[in-house]
Amino acid sequence: MPAYRPRVRVEKPVRKVITVWPEGSRSALKDCLAITDWDMFKQAATNNNHIDNEELTDTVFSYIRKCTDDVTYTKTITTRANKKPWLTGDVHRLLRARDKAFKAGDRTGLRTARASLSRGIKKAKQDYSKKITNHFKDSRDTRSLWQGIQTITDYKPASQTCDNISLLNDLNSFFARFEATNTTSPQKTPPHDQALCLSAESVKRALSTINPRKATGPDNIPGQVLRDCAEELTDIFTDIFNTSLSQAAVPSHFKTSIIIPVPKKPAPSCFNDYRPVALTPIIMKCFERLVMSHIKSILSPTLDPFQFAYRAKRSTEDAICSALHPALTHLEKADSHVRMLFIDFSSAFNTIIPQKLICKLVKLGLNTSLCNWILDFLSERPQAVRVGNNISSSITLSTGAPQGCVLSPLLFTLLTHDCTPTYSTNHMVKFADDTTLVGLVTKNDETHYRKEVDRLTTWCRDNNLLLNVSKTKEIVVDFRRRHTEHPPLTIDGAAVERVSSTKFLGVHISEDLSWATNSESLAKKAQRRLYFLRKLKRAKAPTSILNTFYRGTIESILSSCISVWGGSCTEHNKKALQRVVNTAGKIIGAPLPSLQATYTNRLTRKATSIANDTSHPAHSLFSLLPSGRRYRSLHCRTTRLRNSFTHQAVRMLNSLPSLPPATSSSLTGR
Repeated sequence: MPAYRPRVRVEKPVRKVITVWPEGSRSALKDCLAITDWDMFKQAATNNNHIDNEELTDTVFSYIRKCTDDVTYTKTITTRANKKPWLTGDVHRLLRARDKAFKAGDRTGLRTARASLSRGIKKAKQDYSKKITNHFKDSRDTRSLWQGIQTITDYKPASQTCDNISLLNDLNSFFARFEATNTTSPQKTPPHDQALCLSAESVKRALSTINPRKATGPDNIPGQVLRDCAEELTDIFTDIFNTSLSQAAVPSHFKTSIIIPVPKKPAPSCFNDYRPVALTPIIMKCFERLVMSHIKSILSPTLDPFQFAYRAKRSTEDAICSALHPALTHLEKADSHVRMLFIDFSSAFNTIIPQKLICKLVKLGLNTSLCNWILDFLSERPQAVRVGNNISSSITLSTGAPQGCVLSPLLFTLLTHDCTPTYSTNHMVKFADDTTLVGLVTKNDETHYRKEVDRLTTWCRDNNLLLNVSKTKEIVVDFRRRHTEHPPLTIDGAAVERVSSTKFLGVHISEDLSWATNSESLAKKAQRRLYFLRKLKRAKAPTSILNTFYRGTIESILSSCISVWGGSCTEHNKKALQRVVNTAGKIIGAPLPSLQATYTNRLTRKATSIANDTSHPAHSLFSLLPSGRRYRSLHCRTTRLRNSFTHQAVRMLNSLPSLPPATSSSLTGR
């Protein structure tokens, strides 16, 4: 039998270095930066009327760090596994006084010290209890609210530690494994157009909206400094940004990233179980947002309508509905079935070849100067892996777009915008790198579907996207009474696994298109959260806080994509989900909205949004009658299609006394 070991001996103490801002330090920093002659920095970095932006950036960063260090100081905090949260410095002093009296053999002093310690501990516990209670005073202060919930529920995610530097170097090399596949050297095109020029107002606005609690990047300049001193730093960073754009060169300090390996599952067993998330300079994120805003203003709003990620008024619900509606409609026909291929890419963002991306950006209308800047942004990027306080050696990459950069998602969607189906019997739905191919098959003729898969495989090979066949799944939906064998699908000689159910954008899709598996999964997950709700109740948290916790952690699970499956869910599954709501209501001691009411509200809101969004792929299904008071009913033969999202949405809008104001106001534009 293993011997018991105290937690303090099992877990190492955690040491954390924090920066302390004394009173008046922020105003002192602002004054220091306000009187700085930034022209001196630019003149020192200028040679023959050419600004060395690399030198300028390095000097400015070093100066800001020095000014910050001059008004602040650091201290190391050690946290042990068995440390009580109410243990303060005053209690520690009383403990030392007691121990000193004990060692000196002073009985009178020991009695006095013990009494003082008891009073001190009692007061510390009372103060700590008040501190936790104060977290719940304002439900709008979500950060304090969550801190209080974490304390009461004892939710403390385990921090990662790794003392083996060689292991971190191996992990860094693994994340950089796609560099070997890039045999194309970056080649800039001579610019023949004007470079993008950012205004000082836009730069100041970007600096002023920085979240001060964002993790500091490898430049060690906190977001708090950039936001507090936005006015003082606007001019110099506007010059740095515009110089970078005009020279089509991104300073290496802006491109440097620290990779934080985030586990994909609770117990990682190999390097592939970690997701490389890049920690980049906060100032570079501001720069990227300004460039991204300009790129989006150039692109057509109808570009790649079936890419639902990173777009306004789009969600996973839209993507799921766009995949299911053509399938359900096709299954109404005689002698038909549907094959759905759920494609998995291996580290999609990390395999992007910058030169191939630039060719597509030019075709989309981005000017040469901006394309050259993006090419430089993706090339020669230094990166290192950090776990805890240990960091690997740095390597330089010219492949991929770092996960964590502001521009990376947009660049990936632009890379894949031309990945579209060739045949009308196939539909392709994309949500970032989650791609689904829906093949509508009639009379067992799968020629177009298989050709589409072959074409998709070729497209991925040409664009350096690696298909992970082992994680790619296929579902065959066939409701015909006559049993038919469906030949397996192969990709590059490997058979794709056919499954009865798979998870797609957070919901479980089954081969019978029922929602039993999905409902059971949601109910189990929500029931586990009831434990934390009970702990909050026992801690005498106010009803408003319990309600907020329920809405944020339990209702959000039960209503996830509810407009997709709410109408097709069986009564048995609805009752199981409603039981969770009823239990939560009893714990809180207040009535909660029923799941049916939540479904009705979400369905109405989503239907109204699509009906008023002419760029939405499903907008054409909401066709107004000549009277302008109702939508044209959709034909259906089976209950399966009748209960689907689109049909339910049209009936929901038609059941309203009058069309929503937004819909009514759009009639004049038709």
